[in-house]
Amino acid sequence: MPETAPAPDSWEYSLYIPTDPRSVTVSRRTLRLILTLHGLAHLTETAELLASELVSNAVLHTKGPACLRVRHRAGVLQIGAWDADPAPPEPPSDFSELADAESGRGFALVRACSDLWGWQPLSRLGLPGKLVWCELPAA
Repeated sequence: MPETAPAPDSWEYSLYIPTDPRSVTVSRRTLRLILTLHGLAHLTETAELLASELVSNAVLHTKGPACLRVRHRAGVLQIGAWDADPAPPEPPSDFSELADAESGRGFALVRACSDLWGWQPLSRLGLPGKLVWCELPAA
């Protein structure tokens, strides 16, 4: 019987999505499957929340294609959303400032639920747009 190779410690998936609100649901379900298959199902609830916020912003506030990126490296799960708009995201507000706000909670949730978050323009790589990402410890 052939031996199965161990799963790699580092991996990355990219899911290119159209600018369609249904892409958020597709992204969440894809993320759930990826995490389950890699033995990280315990991160699913928080990871889905974070991915929903990042993908929602990419799909609802920009024009053109978008992409969900999920990467695991050195015990850290990184979730990112790429979009074709090079403009930086709005900085997150404190929850105390959002009590009566009708929008603006997304990045506040990302900041509150992740260990680290940020964004980077992709122009230095010769690509359009930006990547907005956050990290969770996988252990």
